Amino acid sequence: MKRILIDYKKLDHKVAAVLIDSYPYGYGDEDIITLKKPNGEIIEAVEVKTDDAIYLVKISKSLSKFISNFEENIEKELEKNVNEEAVLDSEENEFNNPELESDTDLETDSLY
Repeated sequence: MKRILIDYKKLDHKVAAVLIDSYPYGYGDEDIITLKKPNGEIIEAVEVKTDDAIYLVKISKSLSKFISNFEENIEKELEKNVNEEAVLDSEENEFNNPELESDTDLETDSLY
């Protein structure tokens, strides 16, 4: 199984959802994995397991904000998509409404 070190900002939606499911109330000291890069830099990460890989998601101050705001942001994105689809549907129905008269249904005598 692959182990991938990644910043949370680069996670796809599927892995981000697994991250949120794994740490719904945030992460604790026992969840943190400490790694040392060859140049001596120390990286802290949390582990997220999927079927094909183990992601080590780098910890930063903004990661905890991301976890706490994830559900709110997803809801806003879904609501936005639903509203856009509703507008598109209403526009399509406006043009395909059989109750509206087409130009060919109008009598030409009434124009003169």
